[in-house]
Order: sequence, then C-alpha cells, then structure tokens
Amino acid sequence: MPSPERSHDLRVAVLAGGSSGERAVSLEGGAAVARALAESGCTTVLLDPAAPDFVARLLEARVRVVFVLVHGRGGEDGSLQGLLEFLGLPYTGCGVLASALGFDKMRSKWIWNAHALPVPAGVALVRGDPLPRPEALRGPWCVKPAAEGSSLGVSRVDAPEDLPEALERAWGFGPVALVEEWLEGEELTVSLLGDRALPAVRIRPRRPFYDYVAKYEDAGTEYFCPAGLGTALEKELGTLARRASALLGGRGWGRVDFRLDRDGRPRLLELNTVPGMTTHSLFPMAARAAGLDFTGLCRAVLDEALARDAGD
Repeated sequence: MPSPERSHDLRVAVLAGGSSGERAVSLEGGAAVARALAESGCTTVLLDPAAPDFVARLLEARVRVVFVLVHGRGGEDGSLQGLLEFLGLPYTGCGVLASALGFDKMRSKWIWNAHALPVPAGVALVRGDPLPRPEALRGPWCVKPAAEGSSLGVSRVDAPEDLPEALERAWGFGPVALVEEWLEGEELTVSLLGDRALPAVRIRPRRPFYDYVAKYEDAGTEYFCPAGLGTALEKELGTLARRASALLGGRGWGRVDFRLDRDGRPRLLELNTVPGMTTHSLFPMAARAAGLDFTGLCRAVLDEALARDAGD
C-alpha cells in the first residue's frame, strides 16, 4: 500500500549487523537497503544493534520508522522487535510473537502440524534425550538446531552411528535439535510481500545440500525464477506459504522455505521473518520476477510498516 510519506523528511533507521552468525550477511544487505531507501527519497541512518551505544544512537536519530534487517538471534527472534515496541517505534516485518515463533522451527512445526499443513516427519531432542530408534524414522536424516538461521549447524546423516556427532553440532547452537526425515526433492522458497505470494524460486546447490557455503560462498549454486514448476504446484506453494505465515502471525514480508519429498509433494521447513537483501538473496530475486526492482521492493516493505502504523 503506497504511503503518503514520500518526502526527504521521512527519517528511517536501517538496523543491520547484530551478533549472530549471520552478521556479515546482515551488514551487506543493510547497506544495500539504506542506499535504496535514500534513492527513494528517505533520510536513512544505518545502525548496528551490536554497538554498545545502539539504543542511545537510535533515540538520538529521531526516526519515523525502523527497517529491521538483523538476521538470526537478537534480530529475528523477537527480542529486537520487543525493544522497538517498548520504545514506541514502528518497524518493518513481524511482531514479537510471530518473530519468536518463526525463529523456533520446533514450535512452528507444532502449529503447522496441528492445522494439517505438510511438514517433515521427525522428533525434537534436548541434550541427554535418547536417540530415536532408526526404525522409528527412516533415514537418511536431517539434523539441525531448532532455532538458528542460514543452515548453521545443519547436517545430513546417512548412518545411525553418525547421529550423535550431528546432534552435538546442532546443540552447539541451542538446547533443542530436530532430527527429521531427509527430503530428497528440490529446495524451493516463496517470498511474501503483504498478502501477495511472489514467484517461487527453485534452488539447485552444487554441494550435497543448501548449507551456509552454498548460500553465500559457492558460485556454483543455481537459482531458477520463475521456477518452472507448473501452474498447479506454483499455486499450491503460494497458498501454503500464505497459510503458514498467517498461522504464526506473520505480517509485512517474509519467506517460506519448502522441500519436495520423493513423490514431489511440498513440505514446510520454516518461515524467515527477516529475509536476506544482498545481491544474491532470494527475496529480491523473486521480486524482480514479479516486476519490482530493489528500490521499489525496499520502499514497499517500508510503506507497509508506515501504513500499518497509521492504521493503529
């Protein structure tokens, strides 16, 4: 929804950086967003929540709205959103609860499963819990932290004797790990802008799976948008993405990740409430396929937050 606030008097704080494992990606995307919003007519201030004087600088900036682009812990888990709520500053994207739920893959899965949305079979394990019996969950397995981003701590496990090592790796990022069936089909993602599902992106990594290196460092990873999925599957993914986000309380923008099973059926993986905005990120790629350039995308995300604040 277009906003009437399009003059150079509109002051925006772009928050990027933070202290998670996704700091570098956040800083790169934050700089790009700040430049784009300046091109659209805003006065932008780029701030890093990891700075010791962050809150003081944010208040001194006297901004009208905040563009949140901090990924991972401390930015995407509801804590930063809670601070902005306390300070009375409108901000882009999901609120406190939706951010926390989206970041917690275990609780996201519980909610989606309760509403009969398709999710991978699996179990959640706290350190010290007994390992699942191999016959209870057909391998290979995907082992991952329940609350982490950018595929940090994720492993593919082909043999039961390798599960303990993979679990220790996942527990290094938090107290809960997920052990799920490994889905053999292609990786897909659907970006949401307001109530609109953008064209799906199909991802083909050169590495064994779409890990951190495949996402940010390996030039051999291929992306297809439009994804060439066929009308029925494209529509199904968009419907599932909107429903999955709505059940967690998503708003503004987000990205829902899927993987197909061996029969070509989509399974929900997670809701990303602060999508990446670098030159190789998936959300801008989907927006381009929908006819929206990077500056227009940044402004659309910002305008949604302004319109929502004006309606409160």
